[in-house]
Amino acid sequence: MNRVERLKVQIFADGADKQGMLEMYNKAFIKGLTTNPTLMKKAGIKDYEAFAKDILNDVKDKSISFEVFSDDLDEMEKQALKIATWGENVYVKIPVTNTKGITTYSLIKKLSDKGVKVNVTAIMTLEQVRDVVLSLNQNTPSYVSVFAGRIADTGVDPVPLMSAAVQITSMNSKAEVIWASPRELLNIFQADEIGCQVITVTNDILKKLELVDYDLNSYSLDTVKMFYNDALAAGFNI
Repeated sequence: MNRVERLKVQIFADGADKQGMLEMYNKAFIKGLTTNPTLMKKAGIKDYEAFAKDILNDVKDKSISFEVFSDDLDEMEKQALKIATWGENVYVKIPVTNTKGITTYSLIKKLSDKGVKVNVTAIMTLEQVRDVVLSLNQNTPSYVSVFAGRIADTGVDPVPLMSAAVQITSMNSKAEVIWASPRELLNIFQADEIGCQVITVTNDILKKLELVDYDLNSYSLDTVKMFYNDALAAGFNI
């Protein structure tokens, strides 16, 4: 059994390209899928609901998260309740605040109490983790999505924070922590080591899984060959 097969952390594919999403969905090691409005915009999606329902025609037995996009909490609730009807495997992504910085904890509680499976997103502080967990119903499955990659972008080591987030979230047996926005393959193993339940990974990082345990001397030689061949192809001379 190789290192990938020994992983306990669940790998969720993050994307909005239908072909790529279904390709990853069909891989046994992918346990769920996520998307968001930004990824969907980049993929050229015009009809949000039609896209989601099209994907759900194929994705029926793995968790998949779709996000609300209103900035008004009442409208967020309406969108969330509608999205939740699309499938038993659907989690509704709720941002931890709206664009005005108003927290969504009351909405999270209301939805979770109604049995809506929420994926609370864009979390970056332990205070947010605590308040989200306290808002979640103990009987409703949920995800607490902490943007470790964006935390790392600020020069802060996300590992201690993510480890603390896992501890805080353990207060609710139905809640799982997502290591969101990873920047490199190593993050999968870091998430696994601290007991994080889920990590969302884009296809470009997932493609690097074939490099796990690859001999570093061979990788060094591959790199030298790449530079040499690219220089030849470019016709460089000095």
